Amino acid sequence: MKLVVEIARTHLISKPKQTIIAMLGVTFGIGMFIAMVSLMTGLNNFTEDLTMTSSPDIHIYHDVTEDRESILEKENPGGINLVHHQKPKAETPRLRNAMQIANLIRRDARVTGVAPSISSQVFYNYGPVQLNGNILGVDILEEDKLFSLREKMKEGKIEDLKANHDGIIMGKGLAKKLSVHPGDRVVITTPQGYTMTLKVVGVFQMGLGSVDNTRSYANLSTVQTILEKDHLYITDINVKLVDNDQAKTIAPTFQKMFRYKAEDWETANATFLTGNIIRNIITYSVSITLLIVAGFGIYNILNMTIYNKMKDIAILKAMGFAGKDVKMIFMIQSLAIGLIGSILGLGIGFALSWLISKAPFNGGDFISIDHLPVNFDPRYYVIGIVFGVATTAFAGYMPSRKAARVDPIEILRGQ
Repeated sequence: MKLVVEIARTHLISKPKQTIIAMLGVTFGIGMFIAMVSLMTGLNNFTEDLTMTSSPDIHIYHDVTEDRESILEKENPGGINLVHHQKPKAETPRLRNAMQIANLIRRDARVTGVAPSISSQVFYNYGPVQLNGNILGVDILEEDKLFSLREKMKEGKIEDLKANHDGIIMGKGLAKKLSVHPGDRVVITTPQGYTMTLKVVGVFQMGLGSVDNTRSYANLSTVQTILEKDHLYITDINVKLVDNDQAKTIAPTFQKMFRYKAEDWETANATFLTGNIIRNIITYSVSITLLIVAGFGIYNILNMTIYNKMKDIAILKAMGFAGKDVKMIFMIQSLAIGLIGSILGLGIGFALSWLISKAPFNGGDFISIDHLPVNFDPRYYVIGIVFGVATTAFAGYMPSRKAARVDPIEILRGQ
């Protein structure tokens, strides 16, 4: 075995240019694999975290748009019923017995937080500026349990909203567009024409433009007053689970129990999650293609090496080396190229990932971000080196098998 290794080493260093080129193919393949996977998974994780911080695990509400059977279908089931221009029934999004439902859900051991709320479209007026957005009436302390609002406050405290009946906490993007700061007052107008002046007591930043540029929080009683509703008027119940992966299983149970629509976070963000899957498929496809191309390069180099070393192989076999020994010589060469190239590739991949993570990036109005998020998960480095060595081993197997089958007599005869 020692002699086999020595011969393999001699072959590698006798033609350094070929060896270096083969290693560089693996190195850059692994390096680009690490850089691409780190960046793409980092972006996916970042946007998924942002989505989870702005949407509940389960959202319970009254879906007034769902299909319902008509009176004729109730009176004449199974018959031929023809209805033209059926008008939808006048319904409000109110949840009946909302507080009792919330209390029942709180007793569930799988639940860590429940926040009843009211939402309404409003116009924000500040001098000549008028913006369309939405206002959420919440118990701010309960809402904090779901979305960690305390950590996202840029100005003011969530307790300031609790202490001010006419207070409002605005998203950073919305506050910037209105040019308001804590202490300023804004006039809001509902689509029904109700107008109310509110005092800005804080500014939050979720990090997602669709939330920060439109949303604001007020007390439940304040929004009930704005909508001219009673103190029991609730339109939504947001639920946070111990394990959000169970949301898809638990939501149908709540829907059946309370007879209101219960939407899990995966269903609500299906488009976003599909985009994540597609991006991951593209990333891995391109990265694996790079490694396969590097493998073909090693195959070609080893194939040419065997062709140039035919006489050496014949002499070795004539001296008593078995076919498996010759195969081992070239397999050692391919594994050495793959291992060294992969280790160098990991270093280059880490360096590229670090440089990308330090590059300034402006997310604009969509995402509040200063630098590109990069995922330095060790798992991808393990995958990179294993796949790199496996690819080069497979690329070296066919040429080494060919070398093992060389007939020394034919070569020495000059045929």
